[in-house]
Amino acid sequence: MSYAQLLAEIPMFESLGREDLENMSSLLQPRRFARGEVIFHRGDVGTALFIIRRGQVAIRLSSSEGREITLALLDRGDAFGELSLLDGEMRSTDAMAREEAHLLTLQRDDFRRYLETRPQVSLALLANMSRLVRRTTQLVYDSAFLDARSRLVRVLLELAKTQGKQGPEGLVITPKLTQSELANLCGVTRESVNKWLRYYVREGMLSFEGGQIILLQPERLGQDAE
Repeated sequence: MSYAQLLAEIPMFESLGREDLENMSSLLQPRRFARGEVIFHRGDVGTALFIIRRGQVAIRLSSSEGREITLALLDRGDAFGELSLLDGEMRSTDAMAREEAHLLTLQRDDFRRYLETRPQVSLALLANMSRLVRRTTQLVYDSAFLDARSRLVRVLLELAKTQGKQGPEGLVITPKLTQSELANLCGVTRESVNKWLRYYVREGMLSFEGGQIILLQPERLGQDAE
């Protein structure tokens, strides 16, 4: 089976020609993970790059006390797990399937060989990694300087921008999220998320039902938390 069309839609590989895409496609191996299954743990040896064909993956950090922070929610076409393949170190985060995930794996040697011969892929890879670094930096800034309300609003607006779709009522955030998942994304308690979600629902700025979040007045929502 050829995955060339999927690869062509991924920013990291979109600059490759058809022959290169087909060659890379032949190196990919499909894997399937059940909902809630861990793809890799922080500290694992990194042996492959992962590409999402279907489903959603959460990139997380967790403590020995059970606290979690979600660094990113990834969807179809996103790649992850590249950092440890470059520096030879252990995995720096956990990766977990939020729902049944169909992934493609590219083994370390094949991955590094492509980076050596395809500089355009290397540049796109740096951009991909920079986004995760910026996300981590933003989390540190938010934890130090923003209150729970502002952090929730920032995360909601970011999700709407990256994974939102315009619906008849407003911007629909496509992944359904529990309050605990939102709390992990914001780095705050679930009780704080519950409090401010109820507030914004009462104010008519968003709706939250069955895990589905719709931003009814995104501009007002952003201005309210400034």
